[in-house]
Amino acid sequence: MRTLVLPPRYTPDTIAIGRAAAIAGWAVERLSGWRVPDWLRGQDVTLYGEPLFASVVAADLGVALLEPPVEWLPGLPAHYRQRDVRLAMLEEARRLHRRAFVKPADEKCFAPVVIDSGPELPGEDILPGNTRILIADAVRWEVEFRCFVRERKVVTLSVYLRRGELAQSPDGTWIDERTEAAHEFATSVCTDPAVALPPAVVVDVGLIESRGWAVVEANAAWGSGIYGSDPSAVLPVVPRSCLRADAVTADDDRWVAKTPSDRP
Repeated sequence: MRTLVLPPRYTPDTIAIGRAAAIAGWAVERLSGWRVPDWLRGQDVTLYGEPLFASVVAADLGVALLEPPVEWLPGLPAHYRQRDVRLAMLEEARRLHRRAFVKPADEKCFAPVVIDSGPELPGEDILPGNTRILIADAVRWEVEFRCFVRERKVVTLSVYLRRGELAQSPDGTWIDERTEAAHEFATSVCTDPAVALPPAVVVDVGLIESRGWAVVEANAAWGSGIYGSDPSAVLPVVPRSCLRADAVTADDDRWVAKTPSDRP
């Protein structure tokens, strides 16, 4: 029997995925801390939780986490991005004299931010200049959708932001009239042979004001919030993104998440 392993902290996402797993006949184990019980080692497990938690317990569980690398978005064909996005160092971004969107590439060492010039970014006394970051054109997103993708098929999606604000209605629903258009665009991206994708992944897409549909970013399915997506549809995506380490194929290996010691 497959066991879903969840973090100690209860969130709406872990509760929803846990319920879906129980209905599907999985065992569900919510850890009491960040240490893995001996009896779970070597078992058929799937991990779902925030990235820091997952990176700490994955090795003890004997699983490999698959995710798109930070180079994925800058390497995407330009017509799917609708804006310039590139990987750089923080020291370069500090010299910018134009409006730009800047976010950390590897760790959440500062919040993603739109700046008017480089000096607004954290100084050398806070972060070293060789901190890797992404620099992108500052654009206005009209709406953004989260898509859970398995083997290049969009299996479920949900609106999550409208003009930068959470898109959940007062009654708790996540509804937007552009959902079909978002699904169509995401499908065109995910089925394009020119786009490299992990076997299971989250692809966020959105509508940029005056530019059109574009990819926002891609993230790991094992650690992404579901918003209004169907938990029962999300559930089969997660284990394809979280494999037994001894079951990783050559095709999967390029997507295995790097540990902090592996990063430059």
